[in-house]
Amino acid sequence: MVVEHLGKVSVAAEDCVKVIYAAREWDDVAVTASYLKARLGVGAPAVSEMVRRLSEQGLVTHERYGPVALTEEGTALALRMLRRHRLVETYLVAELGYRWDEVHDEAEQLEHVVSDRLLDRMDERLGHPTRDPHGDPIPAADGTVRRPDAVPLSTLGVGDVGFVARISDDEPELLRYFTANEISLDQRIEVLRRRSYAGSSTLLVGAGDAASELELTDVAAAALWVTRPAAQPA
Repeated sequence: MVVEHLGKVSVAAEDCVKVIYAAREWDDVAVTASYLKARLGVGAPAVSEMVRRLSEQGLVTHERYGPVALTEEGTALALRMLRRHRLVETYLVAELGYRWDEVHDEAEQLEHVVSDRLLDRMDERLGHPTRDPHGDPIPAADGTVRRPDAVPLSTLGVGDVGFVARISDDEPELLRYFTANEISLDQRIEVLRRRSYAGSSTLLVGAGDAASELELTDVAAAALWVTRPAAQPA
């Protein structure tokens, strides 16, 4: 996936291209120097130097005061790292009993050191999964990505139904809250009421006798992406 002439790519470079790709995977975020500074937890000079080096390696394009964008080679490297990260997360949950709110930081470390051979064995052991525990697509070894046709929960109107397809893993505490309220991948959610003045919604989580109402703030709801049920023939 990554061309041979790049040679050894630093951990910082791997993290940076992954952040750039992920910023636009689900949202239309302009990747600026300040965005990278916040996401990577480094100072402005370090970000500037990193972007300069990535540009020299042909991994990003960047015009002064403009957003940073991945080149074809940069995208290939980002997908390689996301495949590693998400397969590791999935393996930790499925095989080692980690909770979904525990795996992100572990995967951040392991993704840089796990061998391709071990990664392939993990992929085979897991049955070649196409999504990680949070619903993010796992790129195939050839870089192919199958992203679900999902929309933010906020786009649903009152009475609309969706099935959870992706849950942002940015906040472990929020993942624990979702677990406590039985919000997980593929769970049915119906919007009962919207309270724009209060910044919250009332949801019906689940179906049938097991369904329960949940009041969810707009901030929490922003972490949820859903697929709409297929239209039924008339």
